[in-house]
Amino acid sequence: MKRAFILAGLVLGLVSCATTQKLHPDSRGWDPLFTGDLSNAIFPKGVWFIENGLLTASEDKCIWTKDQHENFMLDLEFKMGDAANSGVIVYCSDIEKWIPNSVEIQILDDHSPKWTKVPANWKCGGLFGHSAPMKQAVKKAGEWNRMTITCKGQQIQVVLNGESVTDANLRDWTSAKNNPDGSEIPPWLSRPFAELATKGHIGLQGKHGGAPIYFRNLKIMPLK
Repeated sequence: MKRAFILAGLVLGLVSCATTQKLHPDSRGWDPLFTGDLSNAIFPKGVWFIENGLLTASEDKCIWTKDQHENFMLDLEFKMGDAANSGVIVYCSDIEKWIPNSVEIQILDDHSPKWTKVPANWKCGGLFGHSAPMKQAVKKAGEWNRMTITCKGQQIQVVLNGESVTDANLRDWTSAKNNPDGSEIPPWLSRPFAELATKGHIGLQGKHGGAPIYFRNLKIMPLK
């Protein structure tokens, strides 16, 4: 009887693992977002660098793709320091004034006491200041997380650690003051999502708030 319970537990674990992996793509054959020497990236000299195979930053400055992208899937892994606050930026039409000319998929150490009182739409996996994630799926600081972002026209979907956390259509955000659910948009995000171009640079936010952030396995695939 005990053996039967053990076998049942193993089967359930395998099914759970398979279901989790299903939501993330097999991105092994995709193109890297950045080259190993970062020659296809735009960033302040000396701020972003690759160390032991990990992409990280020494300051709160962004790194950007030189190319602009539309209709794509982006797959990546990230690891945070305690109380980290970072993000993945898509559809950026102006890298000098990326706020408010882009969409930021939030990366946040939701488990840190520092962020317990922030609005729900500041949490990890949501569209910062606009859309709260449907569930908390981020791991604690020091652990690796996997995020898959699908951008097709005005539709943006986010999967975090095997959980669907965001499924949003930018055309629903016609106001720069209030979200569709009535919550307030931070005043520095002064362009309605509905007005944004759906083609732009992809960026990563650096050491924002003083906590380190690390990225690896950044892969991109264009969509038709």
